[in-house]
Amino acid sequence: MNTAPPPSRVSRRTLTIALAVVVALLAALLIGGEAYARHRVASCISAQFEQEMGSKIDVGFGVKPLLITYLDGKVGRVTVDSDDTKFGPAVGMVVHAKFDDLEVVDEGRGGGTIGSSSADVDWSNAGIKETLAGLVTGVTSSKSSGMLTLKVLGGLAELQVKPVVTNGVVQVETQSAALLGIGLPTDLVQGIVDVISKSLQSYPFDMKPTSISVTDDGIAVKLSGGRSELPASQGNTSVSC
Repeated sequence: MNTAPPPSRVSRRTLTIALAVVVALLAALLIGGEAYARHRVASCISAQFEQEMGSKIDVGFGVKPLLITYLDGKVGRVTVDSDDTKFGPAVGMVVHAKFDDLEVVDEGRGGGTIGSSSADVDWSNAGIKETLAGLVTGVTSSKSSGMLTLKVLGGLAELQVKPVVTNGVVQVETQSAALLGIGLPTDLVQGIVDVISKSLQSYPFDMKPTSISVTDDGIAVKLSGGRSELPASQGNTSVSC
Protein backbone atom coordinates (compact mmCIF):
# COMPACT_ATOMS: atom_id res chain seq x y z
CA MET A 1 0.00 0.00 0.00
CA ASN A 2 1.48 3.37 -1.09
CA THR A 3 1.55 5.82 1.87
CA ALA A 4 3.73 8.51 0.27
CA PRO A 5 2.40 12.04 0.81
CA PRO A 6 0.75 13.75 -2.10
CA PRO A 7 3.18 15.54 -4.49
CA SER A 8 1.73 18.95 -3.59
CA ARG A 9 2.52 18.40 0.11
CA VAL A 10 6.11 17.34 -0.70
CA SER A 11 6.56 20.42 -2.90
CA ARG A 12 5.31 22.78 -0.19
CA ARG A 13 7.60 21.18 2.40
CA THR A 14 10.60 21.39 0.07
CA LEU A 15 9.83 25.01 -0.77
CA THR A 16 9.52 25.91 2.92
CA ILE A 17 12.87 24.31 3.71
CA ALA A 18 14.51 26.01 0.73
CA LEU A 19 13.13 29.41 1.75
CA ALA A 20 14.35 28.92 5.32
CA VAL A 21 17.83 28.09 4.05
CA VAL A 22 17.83 31.15 1.76
CA VAL A 23 16.69 33.44 4.61
CA ALA A 24 19.39 32.03 6.91
CA LEU A 25 22.05 32.55 4.24
CA LEU A 26 20.89 36.11 3.58
CA ALA A 27 20.90 36.88 7.31
CA ALA A 28 24.42 35.49 7.62
CA LEU A 29 25.57 37.55 4.64
CA LEU A 30 24.03 40.73 6.05
CA ILE A 31 25.54 40.17 9.50
CA GLY A 32 28.93 39.36 8.01
CA GLY A 33 28.71 42.30 5.61
CA GLU A 34 27.80 44.70 8.42
CA ALA A 35 30.71 43.45 10.54
CA TYR A 36 33.11 43.89 7.62
CA ALA A 37 31.79 47.35 6.75
CA ARG A 38 31.83 48.44 10.39
CA HIS A 39 35.46 47.44 10.74
CA ARG A 40 36.59 49.23 7.58
CA VAL A 41 34.46 52.38 7.79
CA ALA A 42 34.57 52.82 11.56
CA SER A 43 38.33 52.36 11.81
CA CYS A 44 39.03 54.82 9.00
CA ILE A 45 36.68 57.50 10.31
CA SER A 46 37.96 57.01 13.86
CA ALA A 47 41.53 57.54 12.64
CA GLN A 48 40.54 60.79 10.96
CA PHE A 49 38.85 62.15 14.07
CA GLU A 50 41.78 61.12 16.26
CA GLN A 51 44.10 63.09 14.00
CA GLU A 52 42.05 66.24 14.54
CA MET A 53 41.22 65.73 18.23
CA GLY A 54 44.79 64.99 19.22
CA SER A 55 43.94 62.06 21.49
CA LYS A 56 42.43 58.60 21.69
CA ILE A 57 38.65 58.77 21.33
CA ASP A 58 35.52 56.65 21.50
CA VAL A 59 33.48 56.91 18.32
CA GLY A 60 29.82 55.99 17.95
CA PHE A 61 27.61 55.92 14.88
CA GLY A 62 23.93 56.56 14.30
CA VAL A 63 21.26 53.95 13.63
CA LYS A 64 22.08 53.65 9.93
CA PRO A 65 23.93 50.35 9.23
CA LEU A 66 27.52 50.95 8.15
CA LEU A 67 27.02 48.39 5.39
CA ILE A 68 24.86 51.01 3.67
CA THR A 69 27.47 53.68 4.44
CA TYR A 70 30.05 51.39 2.83
CA LEU A 71 27.97 51.54 -0.35
CA ASP A 72 26.76 55.16 -0.42
CA GLY A 73 29.46 56.95 1.60
CA LYS A 74 26.97 58.75 3.86
CA VAL A 75 26.88 58.72 7.66
CA GLY A 76 23.94 60.31 9.47
CA ARG A 77 25.73 60.98 12.77
CA VAL A 78 29.06 60.35 14.47
CA THR A 79 29.52 60.90 18.21
CA VAL A 80 32.99 61.42 19.63
CA ASP A 81 33.99 61.19 23.30
CA SER A 82 37.44 61.87 24.72
CA ASP A 83 38.74 62.19 28.27
CA ASP A 84 42.04 63.81 27.33
CA THR A 85 41.68 66.04 24.29
CA LYS A 86 44.39 68.59 23.53
CA PHE A 87 43.24 71.80 21.89
CA GLY A 88 46.27 74.04 21.46
CA PRO A 89 48.48 73.69 24.54
CA ALA A 90 45.59 72.46 26.72
CA VAL A 91 45.86 69.25 28.73
CA GLY A 92 42.98 67.22 30.16
CA MET A 93 39.97 68.50 28.24
CA VAL A 94 36.90 66.24 28.28
CA VAL A 95 34.92 66.45 25.03
CA HIS A 96 31.56 65.10 23.89
CA ALA A 97 30.91 66.01 20.25
CA LYS A 98 28.32 65.25 17.58
CA PHE A 99 28.90 65.43 13.83
CA ASP A 100 25.94 65.21 11.48
CA ASP A 101 25.46 64.48 7.77
CA LEU A 102 28.90 63.16 6.89
CA GLU A 103 29.87 62.15 3.37
CA VAL A 104 33.06 60.13 3.16
CA VAL A 105 35.31 59.10 0.27
CA ASP A 106 36.83 55.64 -0.16
CA GLU A 107 35.15 54.26 2.99
CA GLY A 108 36.59 57.16 4.97
CA ARG A 109 40.23 56.91 3.89
CA GLY A 110 39.91 59.74 1.39
CA GLY A 111 38.39 62.34 3.72
CA GLY A 112 34.99 63.89 3.08
CA THR A 113 32.70 66.56 4.46
CA ILE A 114 30.79 67.23 7.69
CA GLY A 115 27.37 68.88 7.43
CA SER A 116 27.25 70.35 10.97
CA SER A 117 28.74 69.79 14.40
CA SER A 118 28.38 70.63 18.09
CA ALA A 119 30.42 69.87 21.19
CA ASP A 120 30.58 70.27 24.95
CA VAL A 121 34.08 70.82 26.31
CA ASP A 122 34.95 70.63 30.02
CA TRP A 123 38.38 71.76 31.20
CA SER A 124 38.95 70.92 34.85
CA ASN A 125 40.95 72.96 37.33
CA ALA A 126 43.40 70.05 37.49
CA GLY A 127 43.79 70.12 33.71
CA ILE A 128 44.29 73.88 33.71
CA LYS A 129 46.94 73.57 36.43
CA GLU A 130 48.75 70.84 34.47
CA THR A 131 48.64 72.96 31.32
CA LEU A 132 50.15 75.90 33.21
CA ALA A 133 52.76 73.80 35.03
CA GLY A 134 55.73 75.97 35.95
CA LEU A 135 53.65 79.13 35.86
CA VAL A 136 51.02 78.42 38.52
CA THR A 137 50.88 76.21 41.60
CA GLY A 138 47.12 76.07 42.10
CA VAL A 139 43.83 76.72 40.29
CA THR A 140 40.36 77.26 41.72
CA SER A 141 37.17 78.44 40.06
CA SER A 142 33.88 79.99 41.10
CA LYS A 143 30.58 79.66 39.30
CA SER A 144 29.12 82.59 41.23
CA SER A 145 31.88 85.03 40.27
CA GLY A 146 32.64 83.52 36.86
CA MET A 147 36.36 83.75 37.55
CA LEU A 148 39.42 81.52 37.76
CA THR A 149 41.86 82.16 40.58
CA LEU A 150 45.44 81.14 39.85
CA LYS A 151 48.12 80.84 42.50
CA VAL A 152 51.48 82.12 41.24
CA LEU A 153 54.97 82.68 42.65
CA GLY A 154 54.70 79.69 44.97
CA GLY A 155 51.21 80.65 46.11
CA LEU A 156 52.30 84.08 47.38
CA ALA A 157 50.30 85.89 44.70
CA GLU A 158 46.96 85.49 42.96
CA LEU A 159 45.84 86.14 39.42
CA GLN A 160 42.12 86.24 38.68
CA VAL A 161 40.89 85.92 35.10
CA LYS A 162 37.50 85.69 33.42
CA PRO A 163 36.96 84.00 30.02
CA VAL A 164 34.28 85.43 27.74
CA VAL A 165 33.14 84.82 24.17
CA THR A 166 33.34 87.85 21.88
CA ASN A 167 32.37 87.53 18.21
CA GLY A 168 32.91 83.79 18.25
CA VAL A 169 36.33 83.96 19.92
CA VAL A 170 37.23 83.30 23.56
CA GLN A 171 38.97 86.21 25.26
CA VAL A 172 40.54 85.89 28.70
CA GLU A 173 40.20 89.08 30.71
CA THR A 174 42.48 89.83 33.67
CA GLN A 175 40.41 90.88 36.69
CA SER A 176 43.15 91.27 39.29
CA ALA A 177 46.82 90.43 39.71
CA ALA A 178 48.63 91.28 42.92
CA LEU A 179 51.42 90.23 45.27
CA LEU A 180 50.93 91.72 48.71
CA GLY A 181 49.07 94.60 47.13
CA ILE A 182 51.73 95.12 44.45
CA GLY A 183 50.96 94.38 40.80
CA LEU A 184 52.48 91.24 39.26
CA PRO A 185 55.02 91.50 36.44
CA THR A 186 53.21 92.17 33.17
CA ASP A 187 55.12 89.49 31.24
CA LEU A 188 54.19 86.81 33.81
CA VAL A 189 50.51 87.74 33.70
CA GLN A 190 50.48 87.93 29.90
CA GLY A 191 52.25 84.57 29.59
CA ILE A 192 49.57 82.86 31.71
CA VAL A 193 46.72 84.58 29.92
CA ASP A 194 48.17 83.67 26.52
CA VAL A 195 48.36 79.95 27.36
CA ILE A 196 44.77 79.89 28.61
CA SER A 197 43.58 81.86 25.57
CA LYS A 198 45.33 79.58 23.07
CA SER A 199 43.83 76.55 24.81
CA LEU A 200 40.34 77.95 24.33
CA GLN A 201 40.69 79.30 20.78
CA SER A 202 41.89 76.33 18.72
CA TYR A 203 39.15 73.89 17.74
CA PRO A 204 38.93 71.31 14.92
CA PHE A 205 36.49 71.16 12.01
CA ASP A 206 35.88 74.94 12.04
CA MET A 207 33.92 74.73 15.29
CA LYS A 208 33.47 78.02 17.13
CA PRO A 209 32.60 78.71 20.77
CA THR A 210 29.03 79.87 21.29
CA SER A 211 29.22 80.17 25.07
CA ILE A 212 31.69 79.73 27.91
CA SER A 213 31.10 79.51 31.62
CA VAL A 214 33.20 79.05 34.72
CA THR A 215 31.95 76.30 37.03
CA ASP A 216 33.09 75.30 40.48
CA ASP A 217 35.17 72.58 38.79
CA GLY A 218 36.73 74.49 35.89
CA ILE A 219 35.58 75.84 32.52
CA ALA A 220 32.72 74.63 30.28
CA VAL A 221 32.58 75.59 26.61
CA LYS A 222 29.88 74.94 24.01
CA LEU A 223 30.93 74.74 20.38
CA SER A 224 29.09 74.60 17.08
CA GLY A 225 30.13 74.35 13.47
CA GLY A 226 28.69 74.26 9.97
CA ARG A 227 29.91 72.51 6.86
CA SER A 228 33.59 71.58 7.09
CA GLU A 229 36.17 69.25 5.61
CA LEU A 230 37.06 65.86 7.02
CA PRO A 231 40.75 65.41 6.10
CA ALA A 232 42.02 62.22 4.54
CA SER A 233 43.73 59.75 6.86
CA GLN A 234 47.48 60.20 7.10
CA GLY A 235 50.27 57.75 7.67
CA ASN A 236 49.65 54.00 7.54
CA THR A 237 46.09 54.04 8.84
CA SER A 238 44.86 52.37 5.65
CA VAL A 239 46.30 49.12 6.98
CA SER A 240 43.69 49.01 9.73
CA CYS A 241 40.98 50.10 7.33
